[in-house]
Amino acid sequence: MQAKKRYLILLSAGTCLVLLFYFGGVQLPASGRNRHDRSHNGYRPDQPWPHFSDPLQQFLLWDQPDTEEYNSHISPRQKRDVNTSVYKGKRCRMDSCFDFSACKKNDFKVYVYPQQKGEKISESYQNILSIVEGSRFYTTDPGQACLFILSLDTLDRDSLSPQYVHNLNTKVQNLHLWNNGRNHLIFNLYSGTWPDYTEDLGFDIGQAMLAKASISTEIFRPNFDVSIPLFSKEHPRTGGDRGYLKYNSIPPFRKYMLVFKGKRYLTGIGSDTRNALYHVHNQEDVVLLTTCKHGKDWQKHKDARCEKDNAEYDKYDYREMLHNSTFCLVPRGRRLGSFRFLEALQAACVPVMLSNGWELPFSEIINWNTAAVIGDERLLLQIPSTVRSIHQDKILALRQQTQFLWEAYFSSVEKIVLTTLEIIQDRVLQQESRSTLMWNSHPGGLFALPQYSAHLGDFPFYYATLGIKPHPKFTAVIHAVTPLVSQSQPILKLLVSVAKSQYCAQIIVLWNCDKPLPAKHRWPATSVPVIVIEGENKVMSSRFLPYETIVTDAVLSLDEDTVLSTTEVDFAFTVWQSFPERLVGYPARSHFWDSNKERWGYTSKWTNDYSMVLTGAAIYHRYYHFLYTNFLPASLKGMVDQLANCEDILMNFLVSAVTKLPPIKVTQKKQYKETMMGQSSRASRWADPDHFAQRQTCMNKFASWFGGMPLVHSQMRLDPVLFKDQVSILRKKYRDIERL
Repeated sequence: MQAKKRYLILLSAGTCLVLLFYFGGVQLPASGRNRHDRSHNGYRPDQPWPHFSDPLQQFLLWDQPDTEEYNSHISPRQKRDVNTSVYKGKRCRMDSCFDFSACKKNDFKVYVYPQQKGEKISESYQNILSIVEGSRFYTTDPGQACLFILSLDTLDRDSLSPQYVHNLNTKVQNLHLWNNGRNHLIFNLYSGTWPDYTEDLGFDIGQAMLAKASISTEIFRPNFDVSIPLFSKEHPRTGGDRGYLKYNSIPPFRKYMLVFKGKRYLTGIGSDTRNALYHVHNQEDVVLLTTCKHGKDWQKHKDARCEKDNAEYDKYDYREMLHNSTFCLVPRGRRLGSFRFLEALQAACVPVMLSNGWELPFSEIINWNTAAVIGDERLLLQIPSTVRSIHQDKILALRQQTQFLWEAYFSSVEKIVLTTLEIIQDRVLQQESRSTLMWNSHPGGLFALPQYSAHLGDFPFYYATLGIKPHPKFTAVIHAVTPLVSQSQPILKLLVSVAKSQYCAQIIVLWNCDKPLPAKHRWPATSVPVIVIEGENKVMSSRFLPYETIVTDAVLSLDEDTVLSTTEVDFAFTVWQSFPERLVGYPARSHFWDSNKERWGYTSKWTNDYSMVLTGAAIYHRYYHFLYTNFLPASLKGMVDQLANCEDILMNFLVSAVTKLPPIKVTQKKQYKETMMGQSSRASRWADPDHFAQRQTCMNKFASWFGGMPLVHSQMRLDPVLFKDQVSILRKKYRDIERL
């Protein structure tokens, strides 16, 4: 009988446990749940507050549900209903809602719908469309397209906004290529309206991807949508200003530790976050200012603190605070995103994010732990002590990374749009996708094209990080444009001098002359291979094509009439080995701003100041051939080819835009200027006034496309040891330079 009772008890207990598991009475550990993986941001749920000698970790409790009181007037059911109605493709991912077949046939091409008559388009959206149409991804043939972008303005989906496009759902559904949004990308900055500001776009996006500002982690579809920053209509279309970090001062602390200045919402969503800031404001190094003065009826809702807050608010200049603070608070506004985010990045003020549930911009590729502090709105009172505990070395690293990210991805609308397209391209062409290092280190993903190589060691930017050195030899590429009629021509002397260099692996003669190739016996015998190839279409840009024949990292670019000794070649190459990402060479030129003509000027005067090294005698990494050919637009290369001029200026623009650094001039022999100018072909070019005027025009055309002047002035010249010193010539390593 006792055994029977025990059996019944065990059976009952087992049944109860099964029922508890079935109805959710016992929950499995959170670590076993299938949640959005945030390991790329360094988050661990069991990790305590950050230890700042290690990489900065988030202190936002991502695994806790979003139950802020300021959202209490929207019930969870209402939120689910809104999300379900708008995002019917909430479970969409690349493998389920994207057709890869078109991309495999034609690579990654983007089609923009023709603009429809009578449809209004905001200036901001017009900029986005123009940038896409001017990019290397653009195609006018929808049959070749991998991605489609609407010409209907979807940026502002606040129904109270004058930019709001009505009846958008009907207009979109009537597009014959819509296909339920498959392979479409929708740009959006504002969604929802007063009082709830939900993420409702007001039309069914189907299976389209979103490039959306202020997007929440609840709505965001990982590796499908793209979170973009909120930017104003005044944001530069191209180029953009550089960051404001001028000096890496140690210690890196500024006048203020933590600042904020902005609106305080008296009613509705977003209120509680900013309303609580006064608890932390100390009027000394933590200055968090809010004002009630916004909206037409703010006085109807003002509280007892408004007058005091408004008076305190008016005492401080926002820009002065921004540029003199170590950390800048970025709390949510009505929506999750804020203009303060980009303002802080540019000012080298480390953003302290206070917007729970915001999927940070370009989170798929950017490790924000290296540039920002990600806080929790529920832990507001702990933020001052947290930022004070960050070591000054870490602060400097954070600040430097804000500048890199700002200039690489956020300083212009063009960079924001191109970064979005490059992210999607990486998903589509996974075998050619960029690594995390490429995205998060100089020069950034827009300049490190993975189509060039899948190996980081093939790029000049990562040698120091990887602890490797470039190939110890160079390939000389001599650009020939005149027929070979005499054995005393400069090109033959140049061949002999270059071939004698201990670092020369091979010489390529690029025959861009209209006359047939000379017979093989016309070229001098050398100890290194001499390869003669005909230039493609005999145009100037062909000298910068990524020829497979070039097997070394370094390219020594030479004009046919350049006069260089073997010693000068050797010295220039040894200098380049220490600066493999830059142009290193002999003839230098400079740019200047002509205030009378309000345009950029070009000068060939021999001064201590320079910003270009001409590619008639310069060494650079072969990657720049690939970048010149594949990154620059056809319009600029077409201009160079039409004028048969300015290719050297364009290469300098490109390298300086990538490196943010000037080229490096090396010392020349005493009669270098006279020798260079003494050659007939070169003298005729420099003496031609049209040639000089063309170069002035090129400067301004190039600056316009780059969105500013990328060239950087320098007064540094690298000389051999003991150069021009009054010591025995036998003690000097590069003695021939001083003899000549």
